[in-house]
Order: sequence, then C-alpha cells, then structure tokens
Amino acid sequence: MDNQNLSRTERREQQVEQNHHGGDGRPPKKPRRRHRTWRWLLALVLLLAVIGGVVFATVLNNVHQSINKMQRSADITKARQVSQVIKDGKPFSMLVLGTDTGALKRDRTGLTDSMMLITVNPKTKTTTMMSIPRDIMMSISGAENTFPQKLNAAFPIAGVGASMLTLQNYLNVPIDFYVLVNMGGLEKLIDQVGGVKVASPLTFTYTPEADTTPATYKFFKDQEKFEYAKDGKNFKTYTTMNGDAALSFSRMRYDDPQGDYGRQLRQRLVLKALLKKSASISTLMNAKFMASISTNVETDMTYADIMNLAKKYMPATKNQVSDHMQGVGDMYGGVSYQMVPESEKQRVTNKLRQSLDLSAKKTGTQFGSNVPQASLGVAENNLSVINEILDPQ
Repeated sequence: MDNQNLSRTERREQQVEQNHHGGDGRPPKKPRRRHRTWRWLLALVLLLAVIGGVVFATVLNNVHQSINKMQRSADITKARQVSQVIKDGKPFSMLVLGTDTGALKRDRTGLTDSMMLITVNPKTKTTTMMSIPRDIMMSISGAENTFPQKLNAAFPIAGVGASMLTLQNYLNVPIDFYVLVNMGGLEKLIDQVGGVKVASPLTFTYTPEADTTPATYKFFKDQEKFEYAKDGKNFKTYTTMNGDAALSFSRMRYDDPQGDYGRQLRQRLVLKALLKKSASISTLMNAKFMASISTNVETDMTYADIMNLAKKYMPATKNQVSDHMQGVGDMYGGVSYQMVPESEKQRVTNKLRQSLDLSAKKTGTQFGSNVPQASLGVAENNLSVINEILDPQ
C-alpha cells in the first residue's frame, strides 16, 4: 500500500514499528548508559567500603595500642581462669583503686585512697559497686610482718597484687581483675565524654585549691544544678560537670557529716555517671578517649578481655547498684583505723557472691592474712572495739 494513501494514524504506527526494529529491520541496540551508571555506583560503594575498612582497622589498631600501654600483670595466681570467665560471658569482678599521685609511672607510688569492688553480671544486667573503707586494719598478704597496716597501704608496700589478695582473703570473694586509676586523670576522661550529670547528696561549698586560687564550687542537695566562680565571688550556674567540677565534687571530705563514707558515695555517683556516658562501642573506639585512658589507667585486662567486655557486658552497666562496707572507728598508736564487724563483712560477702552467681560462703579472715605471732596482742586489742576475739592463726 502506498504510504501516501495511509491514514495519519496508520503512518504513525508504521513509524513506531520501524523505530522499534531499526531502519534495516534489525532490533536496535539497547542503551548502555544505565549499565555504566550502575558500574560507577558499585565502584563507589566498593571504594567507600575499602576506605571504611582501612579507617576501622586504623582505629582498632590505635585502640589495641592504647590497651597494650595500660596493660600490666598483677603478678598473682588468680582464684579463677578469668579470661575464660569473660569469654564465656559469666559475671566477673574487678577491684578499682584510685590514687592521687599524678600521672601513673607504672610503679608503686602513693596510697590508694579510693577502693571499690565492682561486679558485673550480664545475666541480670546489673553492675554492683561496693566501696571499701581504705582505713581497715589489715595484715597485708606477703607483707604480714608490717602489721598493723591500713588497707590502702598494701599497694605501695607490696603492689597491686597484694591489694587484691588481701581483700579477696578478707571477704572470701574472688577478684578477677584490677583497675588502677589516677584520680587526677579522671578529670580528662570525664571531659572526653562531654561531662557528666550528678545529683548531689548534700549541700556544700568547696574550694579545691584554697591556698593558690579562690575558684569555688557550690553544690546543692538533690540537684544536678551547681554553681562555680573562678574568682570565688561571681557565680554562674551549670548542670553538667566537667572533669574539674566532678573531681572537686568527689574529693571533698571534711565538711561531709559522713566523712570518708560520704566521699565514697560521691565517688560512686561520679563513676556511675561516667559509666553511663562511656559504656558504648563508639566511645571505646574513640582514639582520643582510649589514649587518655592509656595514660591514666592501669589494668591486668588484656585486649581480648576488653573487646569481649565491649561485646557482651555493655547492657550490664545500665542497672547499677551502689553500696558500701561500714566500719567502726578505732585508734591505735595515734593512727585512725576502721574495724569491720563480722556481721557487716558477711553481708558484703553475701551480696558480692550473689552478684557473681556464686554459692553462699562464710566471709573471709579477720585481717586479710595471718597476724604475726609477735602482734597477736595488738590484733586482740583492736578486735575488742567490735566485741570480737581473734581466730586461731
């Protein structure tokens, strides 16, 4: 049929058919532009994946190096296979020791003025923090001939392992790890996580360095709000504590009606707040945070232990139980000590063992280790303060 005699509609349909098959009757070539676009997108995704992998590996390597810097053995035989405990995801314990001697020198220097036995239970998703009085009269494991000593003297006299063994024997609770913290360095850690919020248990005013600067803090009972004046006069109100504020809040002792026990409470509050802010994979992978930890923290946890903690134990930091062991004041040789009645020791032992999913057992030895024969009279005299007699040595 002559194309000129075709209707307008028929000519349009014929033209479409020709375009579909090509002018020579062959199917047209499919456009390749879409395939090129997808190849570029795939290449970009792969490139980003490679870059991301390199960055992650670099960060992970930095974290590994930081952990290696702060890792140091306690040089003792542990009561349990602690790395296996962590690997299996079972409850574990760690002794946290705070020292104010400045930057850690990886050597025994200074008393451990803050002592806390912490248990972490992933099953109940609970972290239990038990403050331990630093002034408990002790016979230090491995240095019994120095009796009587305060518990906080175990570290400078015989090392962190002696602190662990003495307290472990005293309470009959296995201590799996230790963490030694430079309390001054705690300031940097708090700043790294952007500060913490803590409600004060009492109202008080504190000038951290009254002999050198008038800078003053005012804290208020049951409030996160606090005030600060660099000149000690023109106060401004804040709700988030930076490192300096948190350290000042936790250090004050003499104006607290509960004395050292009140300070322990405030230390636990700061630690609880820090745990909430730092207990995340992203924080642990933060190179600056880990670098700050590596210069201010020492521990016998390995890199594998800490990575397992990050994977298995983070939820347990959300529920926190705070407690302390209560002693009775005692004076000997002009020195102030604390003596803890057996009933209180047993209560603490029960609570800690239960938090570790361990069976109930009798609390530990009266002084953490045997008392030398020449000092039995001293031990008996001080036990009389809590109406107890010395057990057979």
